[in-house]
Amino acid sequence: MGSADCHIKAICKLFDACQYRHDRHTLFSDFVEAAAISLSNSVDLAQNQAREARYMEIVGRYDRDVIDTFPRIFAEVTLAMEARTCDVLGRVFGELGLANAARGQFFTPYSVCRMMAAMTADSCPEDIIAKEGFLTLCEPACGAGAMVIATCETLREAGVNYQRHLHVTAIDIDPRAVHMAYIQFALLHVPAIVIIGDSLAGTTRELWYTPAHILGGWNAKLAARARWQAADAPADAEAPTPAEDQPPFQPPPDSSAIPHVPIQLSLFPSPSESSQP
Repeated sequence: MGSADCHIKAICKLFDACQYRHDRHTLFSDFVEAAAISLSNSVDLAQNQAREARYMEIVGRYDRDVIDTFPRIFAEVTLAMEARTCDVLGRVFGELGLANAARGQFFTPYSVCRMMAAMTADSCPEDIIAKEGFLTLCEPACGAGAMVIATCETLREAGVNYQRHLHVTAIDIDPRAVHMAYIQFALLHVPAIVIIGDSLAGTTRELWYTPAHILGGWNAKLAARARWQAADAPADAEAPTPAEDQPPFQPPPDSSAIPHVPIQLSLFPSPSESSQP
C-alpha cells in the first residue's frame, strides 16, 4: 500500500502532469469540487440534480486525459488516508503552493492539531455520551478539516467510536476548503454538516451533508437532543418548552456500552468488523 507520504507525492505528480495546460489553482479547485459532488450525490438526493449539473459543467472544461486523472488522484487520496489518518488534502494544498497568505490562509500543521485535540479533549467523553447520546463539535473555520480529523483520531485512541458518537458542524468561507474537508470527512465516515458560510457574519451559502450524517439519520438525532435539552432547560431560559407529552431524549441503545463498541481502525473494515452492530 505504501506510506501516506508516498501517496501524497503521487498526488502532487498527477497535478503537475496536467498543469502545462491548466492553471494549478483552478485544476485543484475543480478536482475537489467534482470529488465532493460525486460523494454527495451518492446519498444527498435533495441536492442531486443541481450538483450533477455543476459536475457536468466542471468536467466539460477538460479533455478526456485530464478527466481520467481525477479518479486516479482520488484513489491516491483514499490510499493515503488508509495508510495514516491525517490531513492529506491540506498537505497537498501546501506542497502545491496554493495557500493564499494575502488572505490570511494558513493551514495548521496536523501535528499541532493533534496536540490541540489531545489538550482540549474531554477527559470522560463516555459520560457525556451516556447522558446525551453523542458528542458534538463545531469548527467555525475548518480549512481542510485537520482539527476535526485530529479530534476523531484522539477519540478513537480513547476507545470512542467517533463514527457513532460524534457529530461535527464545520464552517469555512472558502468553498475549496469546504470541499476538501467534506471529502476527508466522507472518507473517514464522520457524521458532519460542512457549511460554506461566514461564521462571523452568521451567513450560510451551501450545506454539505456527509454520507455518515445522512445514512446515520443524524437530522433526527440532533432534533431529538435539541428537544431534550429544551425540556431540561431552566424555566426562565429562552429555549422553547416542548409539549407536555413530549418524551425525554433517549440515548441510542448502544450508548451505555461505549467501552465495548467495536472501533473501526481503517476506512474499509474487514467483513467481521462491518457485520458487528
